[in-house]
Amino acid sequence: MSRLGPVITLAAGAVLAAGLGVASVTAAPAANENTAAPPPSNAATAEPTPTQTQTNTQAQPQAERPTPARADYATRIKGGLLAISVRNGKAIAYFCDGKTEAWFKGPAADGAVELKGFGEATVSAELGGGKAKGELALAGSTVDFSAPLVKKPSGLYRATAVVRGAQVKAGWIVLKRPDGNGFYQVGLAVQGETRTPAPTLDPGTPNAPVRLGEATLYPEDIEEIS
Repeated sequence: MSRLGPVITLAAGAVLAAGLGVASVTAAPAANENTAAPPPSNAATAEPTPTQTQTNTQAQPQAERPTPARADYATRIKGGLLAISVRNGKAIAYFCDGKTEAWFKGPAADGAVELKGFGEATVSAELGGGKAKGELALAGSTVDFSAPLVKKPSGLYRATAVVRGAQVKAGWIVLKRPDGNGFYQVGLAVQGETRTPAPTLDPGTPNAPVRLGEATLYPEDIEEIS
């Protein structure tokens, strides 16, 4: 599991300023008696000045960007895999390269996610156009990514178990290869301070139980994010 392989996963002030124009009438020479006086100005039909137009435009609030209620994204990145799951205003992300892993959590709002992990590790991305596009900051370095929407069996899985009073936690990412020929898969299991490669999942039945030493793990999809 330490390597990726064919099986590794913004009131109006709509400001209406109207001025009342007053016509100035003076005596005209007899020869100009029939000259029509200019009509009084009509404030109701006056065109807004450029300044008014600019002010009205600037006062409009920026529309909130849509955020999916449920979505899964995954991609290859920095020698491993990154998966992001969005569920009803919250999001969780997982990065793993088979040797190290990092979990991230935070809000999903206004078409973006801002997730925090251990220390200064972060995942930030904009959601739209069928992808999550952003930046992963981990272990003192940053890397850009663009993760497309994925469908099961691609995506993020996790499991927990207790063996002899000690909790075992495992995470996996499964990602269909771009050519459609098989899957990438990567994951780690943690028991206390010990990390071991997580058992390989069968992409055909990714929720099937798997064994890890004395523990039986039941991989689960991300349904709720607390």
